[in-house]
Amino acid sequence: MENEQQGAIGGQDTVDDRIMEQGAVVFRGYVIESVRTDDPQMHLVLEDLGGRENEGQDPQVKEVVSHLLKIAEELNRDTELERLIDTIELDSVQDLFFTVARKIFSDGVNWGRVVALFHFAYKLIYKALTQNHKEIICRIIGWVLQFIRENISTWIRQHGGWEGAVNNVLQLHSVTIFAAGVLTSVLLYWMTSTR
Repeated sequence: MENEQQGAIGGQDTVDDRIMEQGAVVFRGYVIESVRTDDPQMHLVLEDLGGRENEGQDPQVKEVVSHLLKIAEELNRDTELERLIDTIELDSVQDLFFTVARKIFSDGVNWGRVVALFHFAYKLIYKALTQNHKEIICRIIGWVLQFIRENISTWIRQHGGWEGAVNNVLQLHSVTIFAAGVLTSVLLYWMTSTR
């Protein structure tokens, strides 16, 4: 992943397309590495997620994924969030996904919130894998990419592309704790209002 320059040829649209392509590779890498951590016995490959065999081999992609996973460590310790995700029915999760995503970013964008989005989507994918609902996995990935394109790709471009996450990892601890709280509160609200 090289730094993207807005040039005369292609301009901003080309840069945003590159951000989306890189975002897909980074997210799939995030899912693969998270599965390896959560269940080393589970066999999941990039092709299962709509990717290509070696797409995550770029050292910069690996570095970005590694930093995003470090940020997510706080989210992984949130037992209330885990409990809430366990109660989600995958058959009707699209509305919930977009509700949660909009709420995460309702008052701004930062890398901690991007990780919260990735983490939530990953947890849905992991649940689909463990409950043999593999047909929904590519849809969840599509929702993540749709949300990024429509809501935060400009911010990502303005903050150094996906490599920007690497440069800002030190200031993200409190932001991630906040994002975990947002995820938990949105899921609690969703669960109580839909029952």
